[in-house]
Amino acid sequence: MSDASESYHSGDRRSNVASAILIGAIVALVAANVYLYLRIDGLRSELSKQRETLSTEIAGLKETASLSGDAQRQRLEALQNELGSARQQAVMAANQAKREALSRADQMARRLSDEQQQQHQQVASQLNEVKEAATSANTKLESVTSDVSTVRSEVASTKSELDRTIADLKRVTGDLGVTSGLVATNSQELAALRRLGERDYVEFTLGKTKQPQRVGHIMLKLKKADAKRNRYTVDLWADDKRIEKKDRTINEPVQFYIANARQPYEIVINQVGKDRIVGYLAAPKEQVKRASN
Repeated sequence: MSDASESYHSGDRRSNVASAILIGAIVALVAANVYLYLRIDGLRSELSKQRETLSTEIAGLKETASLSGDAQRQRLEALQNELGSARQQAVMAANQAKREALSRADQMARRLSDEQQQQHQQVASQLNEVKEAATSANTKLESVTSDVSTVRSEVASTKSELDRTIADLKRVTGDLGVTSGLVATNSQELAALRRLGERDYVEFTLGKTKQPQRVGHIMLKLKKADAKRNRYTVDLWADDKRIEKKDRTINEPVQFYIANARQPYEIVINQVGKDRIVGYLAAPKEQVKRASN
């Protein structure tokens, strides 16, 4: 009996355990279903919120996009207006520049025409002046040619007269016994001697003074003048030496030497007045180094 009772009790315990397990499973399943329901409901709420948020964002994006499109259209219209205005200004500026260029070209053309006309007038005036100058030059040339012919005639006449004057001159022996060069007795003959160019001539008028006077390279002092007899006496200084030429006559070569001179110097007196003589000094062309140097 005891074994059967134990077996009965053992089966009863196993049945209770299974029942408890089954009830626990059902409770767990119910709890899981409740949790799942609550979780699904929460997810639905969150999903609904997300949908609302997304819808709001999409609406905002649509509004933003619409506003951005309007701003872009307005900006595009403004740019198109600016472009049109710029094109219009460019066209106006180009037209203005064209008008100014044409006006400037016309001004330059008129100025060039005026300058060409002025130059033409100047050239014509200069040509007239050149023609007048040429005519005047031809007239002057004819006059000069005539003058040259006259001068040639005068030169020929003068040369003939000079030749005659020189032919009339005489060579005289001086007071030193040296044959003199040609002696001039007046200003015309002296001019003829100058043209020959054989000597240098210095004309002088010498009065009676206390101090000697310079004549060329020498010093002269008149001591006596006899107008009636045409005689005179002078002292001369050459190379710091005094030489007396006493009682000389007119047109007589009074000769003296300067140191190292090959030819004598000559004094010729053409006129003797009261306390005054008039004549000339004839010096050789050759330059002489004087002893005082």
